[in-house]
Amino acid sequence: MYIHVGEDVMVRTDEIVAIIDKDTVQFSSELQDFLKTKEKQISNLAKGSYKSLVVTVNHLYLSPLASNTLKKRSKRWSAQENVLNK
Repeated sequence: MYIHVGEDVMVRTDEIVAIIDKDTVQFSSELQDFLKTKEKQISNLAKGSYKSLVVTVNHLYLSPLASNTLKKRSKRWSAQENVLNK
């Protein structure tokens, strides 16, 4: 299944490694260093300030959607996927 992470971007739920809120990203020196090393793999989907970082297997997305919203969407799709696969 896919979830919408901002703009016209849909990401497969099974490719999402982490969804991290903006405050955690800003206050973590480790995450700041990680972002610097992955600079070419980052897509800023927020027109202004981003609200969350979506880490996938091959890409990083700065999303205008809150991390709680994205987590709820991913859980909802995971639950639907489990029902469909039974």
